[in-house]
Amino acid sequence: MKKIILGDNLAGLARLPDAFASVVYVDPPFNTGKVQKRDRIKATSTTGDHDPGDRGGFGGRRYNVERVASSTYTDSYDDFEAFLMPRIEASLRCLTKNGSLFVHLDYREVHYIKVALDRLLGRECFVNEIIWAYDYGGRPKNRWPAKHDTILWYARDPDDYIFDYDAIDRIPYMAPGLVGPEKAKVGKTPTDVWWHTVVPTSGKEKTGYPTQKPLGVLSRVVKVHSREGDVVLDFFAGSGTTGEAAANNGRGFVLIDENPDAVAIMQRRLAAHSPDLLDLRPSAATT
Repeated sequence: MKKIILGDNLAGLARLPDAFASVVYVDPPFNTGKVQKRDRIKATSTTGDHDPGDRGGFGGRRYNVERVASSTYTDSYDDFEAFLMPRIEASLRCLTKNGSLFVHLDYREVHYIKVALDRLLGRECFVNEIIWAYDYGGRPKNRWPAKHDTILWYARDPDDYIFDYDAIDRIPYMAPGLVGPEKAKVGKTPTDVWWHTVVPTSGKEKTGYPTQKPLGVLSRVVKVHSREGDVVLDFFAGSGTTGEAAANNGRGFVLIDENPDAVAIMQRRLAAHSPDLLDLRPSAATT
């Protein structure tokens, strides 16, 4: 199953079958109160002798550049819990009995949603609080800079869930001389704190979509918590990183987003995997 759904995620979830996804991952808007936007820059022409150009490039060439507006959305809700929790509850029907739910949040809302998820699923289903730590962006001088997100992991059945230890990517020891050459060569497994850079602005992975998450973080979730041939569901799919992580590792995917710009990015990004597109917008039903 490889599917992209354009439309409201509650409507999209209602169209999906029962117990088909071993992983449900969601990265909802963080309720920052801001308009999320990241402009892109593209080269428009190679300059001549009389035009020094705006920026330098490969081989000493100079280029004029122009800003290209990215997709935007307003990240503000009066009651974030009332917005998010019905959608999470609707998605639980889609999880397999041994499946897992991952909810990606930041410090503004994670504590409130953790309590709400405990009520919905039961505290016994909570497995891990994963901290994704990074070191990028501005540093305010009036508080400790916020440089992490939180991913809450809940198992549908706390006694039976997928966790493929052998699929965990190894990371270098910080003091390899203390563990010996054999262990240093193999590396160690990560803890519940995942150090991973954000998506580089000029990197090949960048799609131009605001708040895009790194492929490395999603690949770790997909590889460890699902099996080859399984399906992964993301109903705040954004730029489609979850879908790429799934497809790259032999999994299927279902991605839902109501933003046409986001879906256009997903279609380009995942074109090699030929996903089906379902358009649930009212205008689509009348054309």
